[in-house]
Amino acid sequence: MSRGIHRAQGSERRFRGLVLDFAGVLTTDVLPVHRAWCESEGLAPEAWGHALDSHPDGRRLYAELEIGAISQEEWNRQTARLLGLGHHENLMGRAWAGVEPAADMIALARAARAAGYTVAMLSNSFGLTPYDPYEAVGVWDLFDVTVVSERERVAKPDPAIYRTVLHRMGLPGEQCVFADDQERNLPPAREVGMTTVLAGPGTGAVARLEALLGIDAAR
Repeated sequence: MSRGIHRAQGSERRFRGLVLDFAGVLTTDVLPVHRAWCESEGLAPEAWGHALDSHPDGRRLYAELEIGAISQEEWNRQTARLLGLGHHENLMGRAWAGVEPAADMIALARAARAAGYTVAMLSNSFGLTPYDPYEAVGVWDLFDVTVVSERERVAKPDPAIYRTVLHRMGLPGEQCVFADDQERNLPPAREVGMTTVLAGPGTGAVARLEALLGIDAAR
């Protein structure tokens, strides 16, 4: 057994699977990065969040991007116009360029997999081309299973995508732990039996997951 990993044995193990969201879980906090990028483009610090979350056309475009109804390139073009930017090429990649991997959560994912857990990513998509945020952060190789909403044509919090990840893991919800930084994404996971952990700055999510899984992801 690898140093720093405690593996629950036989019937002592309550869980067999770990499911992780991407942004804000496997990455550091994205909000300061987006605010800094907005300022570098001459925009108000909250312009990115307003365009994606508050503007009705922006919300519609992002929802369409998540389920693959429009391409990232088309989203870049239309969202740049909403932001008042003349340059739309690789808008998503430019805004995400400063986002860093969350080293502690990535270490936990690797430790869980080494300890024999089935580890999955369940993520609402940002589009995959021309900018692949998962490749940029370097997380594709962490998982046994990856479920990305763009590929499934359905996004969290729709219960269907939670059932999809469980089916591909080959596990019942009762044997899985799910971590997400958005509170609205947790109730559907609980409805399919998963134990949930709210992640994000100040939540202590890594320690909570270590305790649930019986893992010490020593760094």
